[in-house]
Amino acid sequence: MKRILVFIALVTSTFFYAQTSASKLKWETDFETAKKIAKKEAKPILMLFTGSDWCPPCKTLKKDFFNSSEFSTKANSFVLLLVDFPRNKENISEAQQKANKALNSAYGVRSLPTIIATDYNGRVIDKIKSYNSARDTRYHFEFINKLIK
Repeated sequence: MKRILVFIALVTSTFFYAQTSASKLKWETDFETAKKIAKKEAKPILMLFTGSDWCPPCKTLKKDFFNSSEFSTKANSFVLLLVDFPRNKENISEAQQKANKALNSAYGVRSLPTIIATDYNGRVIDKIKSYNSARDTRYHFEFINKLIK
């Protein structure tokens, strides 16, 4: 009985550790800060254009891809930039709304979610749009794996 309890405790703690580590990604929200970090650390910027509180594909992509343990192990290869368009405007400052609209316009984003990889100058390296109901993250991992040197 004692062995079973120890086993259950180990499995449970491993599950919670994986969930915790995957959800602790460091997202920048200021593009200029992200560019400075990207230049200093020689990393591409991975911009996520999302509607965090209303867009079903955005929520699912975050859960399936960004919160996965597989992405968590690769996240340090990027400077992550969150470009959010929530419906609840209390979740984001007016200045951030304005900055996000400017990025949306500058990069011609027409659908959410969209992920754009740029260099430290903001030049587009590659991008991937949308997320399907099949919840297949394969293309998103292929996308980021191409960017990792």
